[in-house]
Amino acid sequence: MKQLLSMLSLMLFLTGCSATAAPAADEKKAETGNEAKAADNQKETAQKEQNQDPQSGNTPGEYQPNPQVTDDRSLIKVGQTHEDDKGKATLKAIKDVNQTYKAGPIELTVKELKEIHLRPSYGMIDYFHVLTHEEEFDFVKLAVEIKNTSSEQVSFAPVALLKTNTGETFDWEKDIYLEDLNGQIAGKETKAGNLGFIVNAAGGHGHEGAVVQEKHHENDEKDIKWIEITTSDVFDKNEKKIAESQKIKIEF
Repeated sequence: MKQLLSMLSLMLFLTGCSATAAPAADEKKAETGNEAKAADNQKETAQKEQNQDPQSGNTPGEYQPNPQVTDDRSLIKVGQTHEDDKGKATLKAIKDVNQTYKAGPIELTVKELKEIHLRPSYGMIDYFHVLTHEEEFDFVKLAVEIKNTSSEQVSFAPVALLKTNTGETFDWEKDIYLEDLNGQIAGKETKAGNLGFIVNAAGGHGHEGAVVQEKHHENDEKDIKWIEITTSDVFDKNEKKIAESQKIKIEF
């Protein structure tokens, strides 16, 4: 009898230990699952950060408002207008380009070309007076993406010189967007943004074979039928040229 009670007590003890161990095991399993989920979340966040543009902290295709120029994203048909606190923009011409051009390790993709008529807001007029004496004007806009396919830092400018069929020429300093697309680009880095140049305007740029006219007349305006851009050469981190410039002609 005494032996039977001892055996029964032992069985009850083992059953109690088993019941206690089960919740503990479940709790440990839940903790392990939470840790794995947290690790997955950290990995996903790191992957997103890796895919972001190193310069701006935004993905290359993400729109960044320009402090000088009216947002024209909604302008997809000729004649459409958009007005914001920087002015009123009217679309005069548009061309979906989506072509990639190579210069050494650089891949330059021209996504879109637009001609826009802009009437800047009163607060923005002084900014544009450096480039034109007009209070409203036309400009051509290029949406581009620049990718350095090498692992080394290089220097490059997508538009060193721009020419139109009207005979006007512009260098990179006449760009109105100023989105820091020129200069150094790190290995495997991608930059994206816009470049814009005022056309058919008085002062601020030259005409081939002619003296710049200080007075601009509306009947002197010419339709922009094509532009030709010349990129810069590509230079390595030691300022040694590693690739020649490229000429790109785009027609509306």
